[in-house]
Amino acid sequence: PARGAAPSPPLGGAGAALAAARDGLVPLGAPAVDGEDVLAGWTELTDWSRAQATARDHLLTAATAEVEATRRRRDDADTALGELLAAHDLRPDGPEPDPAGGPASAGASAAVAEGLARARAELARVVERRAEAGRLTAEVATAREADQVARQLGQLLRSDRFPRWMVAAALDILVEEASVTLSELSGGQFELTHEDGEFVVVDHADADSRRPVRTLSGGETFQASLALALALSSQLRAMAAGGAASLDSLFLDEGFGTLDEATLDVVASTLESLASGGGRMVGLVTHVQALAERVPVRFAVNRDQRTSTVVRERT
Repeated sequence: PARGAAPSPPLGGAGAALAAARDGLVPLGAPAVDGEDVLAGWTELTDWSRAQATARDHLLTAATAEVEATRRRRDDADTALGELLAAHDLRPDGPEPDPAGGPASAGASAAVAEGLARARAELARVVERRAEAGRLTAEVATAREADQVARQLGQLLRSDRFPRWMVAAALDILVEEASVTLSELSGGQFELTHEDGEFVVVDHADADSRRPVRTLSGGETFQASLALALALSSQLRAMAAGGAASLDSLFLDEGFGTLDEATLDVVASTLESLASGGGRMVGLVTHVQALAERVPVRFAVNRDQRTSTVVRERT
């Protein structure tokens, strides 16, 4: 148009086409265009479309690469799952894996569930067998113990061993009871035991040393003899069966002169306790006046050139 003249109106068909093309691209973010200048509008819309196509090409390439990487990871996971199932002897119930790329995991869940059920059943059988093994082990231990007892009894009941076993058992009981009495008589200094058929004393005043009874002094020997005599009396009485003779009396003849005053008092107290609480008669034959005076019933024996007389003394 000439200078100063009014602009010519836009081309009717071209403007409408531009508007229609732009409207179709608005959902994709198409920019607004100048409807007055059709050429500028088409140029702007074309540039935008070209830039969008380039960007979407880049996105498509990246998406395609991601899809391919995901497919490879799926194939690797599928291969590993197939190997794991095969290692545990699990076979999917679905179709066989497709060598061309079909999933090996088809039916894997059902196979795993079936394998788990088999494993639980096997575990139950193992638990049952272990319980049975424990029961059999206990029975074997009981049978072995009974066998040992039977073997020991078989040896002990032999004619050449049973009497020795009986004597050894009786000696153990005798020494155990005598040791308690000796400890009381000696003020806790001595205990009695036996080794290789010999009586041995344990001297607590000498670091629990062990020594034969023959090393005891006269008074100590009397204490040990009295303890054994009292234990023997008790055991014979306890072993007497109904109707059989029992040892209800015990006589101690002398030996008291070797005791000092303190030991003599302990011996006298022990005999008094034995006589009062044991239901037995204890007789003493002694020249020790201090001991005789402790006896509740006394008989004095007097002797002259022609005869001897026995007189009961009143207390």
